[in-house]
Amino acid sequence: MASRYGSIVKEAIVLLDKFRAGRQCLDDFIQDAVKDLQKMDAPQKKFILDVVSGCVEHKNLLDVVINAFYGQYGKSLSRGDQSQFDIICYIATNVLDDLGLLQFSNIVKSLDIRKMHKFLGFFFSNLTTWIQDEWNSLYDAAFVEEHWIGPLLRWRPEIEILLDQLAVKISQGSQVKKAPIKTTVHREFSLTNPKPRPLPLPELIPQQEKSKPVPKSTYRPPKEMQIIEKIKQKNRQKAEEHLYDANMKQLRCVNPQKSEHTKKAMAQIEEDFEAKLKFNLFHSSETPSSNKVNSCSIQLNNAAILRKEALCDRQLEKDLQRIEELAQGAHEPSSFLHWQEDLLERDNLEMLDRMKHRHYEGRISDEKVALIRHRIKEHNQRTAQLKKEETARLMQRYAEKRLKEENVLRELVQQVAAGHKNSKIAKEKLQNFKQSIVTEVSEQSQELLRQALEEAQEEMSRKIELIHKIRATESLPHIGGKNFDDTETAGHKLLGEMSLSELKERLALLKESHQAKKQEKQKHIMQEKQTKKQQLLENLDTIDLHRRALAQAAAIRKEKKKTKLELFQQAMAQDETLLALQKQLEEIRQERQRLKQTESSKPMPCKRTSAHTGSNQRSPKKKSWEEVEQSLARHVQDAL
Repeated sequence: MASRYGSIVKEAIVLLDKFRAGRQCLDDFIQDAVKDLQKMDAPQKKFILDVVSGCVEHKNLLDVVINAFYGQYGKSLSRGDQSQFDIICYIATNVLDDLGLLQFSNIVKSLDIRKMHKFLGFFFSNLTTWIQDEWNSLYDAAFVEEHWIGPLLRWRPEIEILLDQLAVKISQGSQVKKAPIKTTVHREFSLTNPKPRPLPLPELIPQQEKSKPVPKSTYRPPKEMQIIEKIKQKNRQKAEEHLYDANMKQLRCVNPQKSEHTKKAMAQIEEDFEAKLKFNLFHSSETPSSNKVNSCSIQLNNAAILRKEALCDRQLEKDLQRIEELAQGAHEPSSFLHWQEDLLERDNLEMLDRMKHRHYEGRISDEKVALIRHRIKEHNQRTAQLKKEETARLMQRYAEKRLKEENVLRELVQQVAAGHKNSKIAKEKLQNFKQSIVTEVSEQSQELLRQALEEAQEEMSRKIELIHKIRATESLPHIGGKNFDDTETAGHKLLGEMSLSELKERLALLKESHQAKKQEKQKHIMQEKQTKKQQLLENLDTIDLHRRALAQAAAIRKEKKKTKLELFQQAMAQDETLLALQKQLEEIRQERQRLKQTESSKPMPCKRTSAHTGSNQRSPKKKSWEEVEQSLARHVQDAL
C-alpha cells in the first residue's frame, strides 16, 4: 500500500478531472466511480474516494490557494494540472497527519518535481499571511487556526527539508552531460560500384474523411461561469491591493503619521497666520456680511454656544492676566507694534500708488487697441461691400442661364405627356378588374366575421350563466356559530389560566401604570431641558456683550484707517504723473468718440438695389418653373 500511493494519487487526479461541478451530483459521481474501481482493494478505493469527495467539498478553501498560485505562475503552467494541485493541497491540509511525511514525500516525488516544488514553496511561504485571512473570511477563525493552520505550521520544518531535496534533484537533472563530438571518417569514391535498386514506393494509405464539426447550437456553455470568473478576477485584484496596502502600512507604528484632523487643524492655523500678515490691504473690497456687528441673527446650536462661551472666558482670562502683569511692572510692546503698523501702512500706500499708475496705463493701452480695431473694421466693411456687388452680378447671369434651361425642359415634358395618353385606357380596365376582386374578397371576409361573432356571443352567454350560478351559491348564508362567554376560562386547568375579560382588565391596568411612568419621565426631561435652556440664554447674553465690545473696537480701527485713506487720496490727487496720465486717457477717448460720430453720420449704402432687380427678373422664372411642374403632375395623374 505504501509503495503504490503514487499510482493511487494519479488515479484520483484522473477521477477528479472527470467531475464537473455545475452538471453532476457528487453522490451520483461517487457511485459511478465505485463501479469503475471494483478491481482495486478496499483501502485503495476508500482513499481515492475520500480524496476526491474532500476536494469537491472543500473547493472554496482550495480555490483560494490554487487561483492565487495560477495568478502568479500562470504563464508557465496549464489549467490541466489544476486537479493534481487540488489533491496535493487537500492532502497537506487534511490527510498529512494520517499519512505521515514519508508517504507524502513519495506522492510528491511520483508527480512532476518542478511543479510540486514551486507549489509547496508558494503554499507554505504565504500560509500565515493572506491565505489565513482568506480562510478566516470563509470559515470561523478559531476553527481555521485549530484544524488547518496549526497542524501545517507543525509540519513546516519537515516540508522545508523535503523542498531542499526536491531542489537538489532539479539541479542534478538540469546538468545534462554533453555528448562526445564525433570525428568525420574519410571515404574513397567508389565509382565502379553500381547504385542499389531503389525500394518501391509504398501504397498510399486511404485517409478517413474529416467529420463534420459539432454545430454551436447543440451546446453553449453557460454565461454564469464567465461571470463567476470575472468576479474571481476582480476579487483577486482587490486582495492583491489589500495585501499591498497591508505590506506598505504594517510598520506605521514605527513611523507614526499625523491624523487627518491634526493636518486640517495645522493647515487652518497656517492660513490664519498668513492672513494676519496681509494686514487688510486698502484696495480690497468691503468686508463680508459675516464680520458685521449685526451678526447675532445667526442661530447657534448648544455646542457652538458652549464653545463661544469658553472662547470668551479664555480671552477675558488673557486680558486680566495682561493687566495684572502691567500692574506688577511689566512692559507692553505697544511702541513696537505702532511702529510696525506705521511701516505697513506706508508700504500699503506706496503699493496703492503704483497700482493707480498701472491702472491708468492699462486703460490707455486698451483705448489704443480699440482705435486700431475700429480702423480694421472699416477696412473689412469696404472689402465686404465690393464682394457683395460682385456676387450680385454673378447671380443675375445665373438667373438668365436658368431661364433658358427651364424652357428646354418644358418642351421635353410636353413631348413625354403626349406619349402617355394611349396607356390611359388599359390602366382603367385593370383598375376595374382589381375592384371586382376586392369586392368578392370583402364579401367572403364579412361572412367569416359574422360566423366568428355568433360563436363568440354563444361562448359569452355560457360564461355569464356559469358566473350567475357561482354567485348564487356564494350568496347563500352560512349557518353556524357558537356563543362565547368572556368570563369563562378555556378549561385547560393551568395555574395562570384566566378569562378574556380578566385579561383585558389586567392589560388596561398595566397600560395605565406604564403611562404614569412615562409622564413622570417626560416631566423630568422637560425640567432638565428648561434649566439647560436658561443656562444657554445666559451664555448667549455674555457672548453678545463680548461681540459688541469687539465690534466697537473694530469700528474705531476702521474709522482710523478711513481717515488715513482719505489723506492718501488727497495726496494722490495732487500727483503730476497721475494728472498727465488722466489727460492722455481723455484725449484718446475723445478721438475714439469722434470716429464713432463720423461713422454714424455717413449715409447707408443702397445695398439692395441689385438684389431687388434680380428678384424682379427671377419672379417670372419661378412662375414658369411652377407651371411646368404642375402640368407634368397633371399628365402623370391622367396616365395613371
